[in-house]
Amino acid sequence: MEVQLVPATIEHQAVLENLLELYLHDFSEFIDLSVGEDGRFGYEYLEEYWKPGNGRRAFLIRSDGRLAGFALLQRGSEVSPDPEVLDVAEFFVLRGFRRAGIGLAAAHLLFHAYEGRWEVRVLESNAGAQRFWPRVVEAFTSEFEQFVHRRGDEARPVTVFRFHSPPG
Repeated sequence: MEVQLVPATIEHQAVLENLLELYLHDFSEFIDLSVGEDGRFGYEYLEEYWKPGNGRRAFLIRSDGRLAGFALLQRGSEVSPDPEVLDVAEFFVLRGFRRAGIGLAAAHLLFHAYEGRWEVRVLESNAGAQRFWPRVVEAFTSEFEQFVHRRGDEARPVTVFRFHSPPG
């Protein structure tokens, strides 16, 4: 099984929009998301990923050449004032590709692609992600910090994994 993390370009925007709808459908199990009158959830930040200089990157995940998901990366912490943190904004593997090591391989490719401090935030109510991300981070590094964060009076706590990716 060959897993690739392919940088997404503006030409991939429609593909990412479609994958984001599947991701948001899955995610609506954990947070209150509503579809619009057009039958779509919509993802308001997608166009930001093609604006130069804002620290956002979009990737397609492929397994043996087949489209298997996506990863969205942004600079800046959601839980601290650190503007240099590499943050996994969104990460999605299609259901038919789950539990085959594809997500783990794709996440490691992402971590290896960018040296620096990383944060991965996982909704505590998302049981699948709560099983997935600790395995991914522990397989990548034994030196990480794990804590629960609640933003202000927000009712949805997240588990945060913080670690460093070395050069190369």
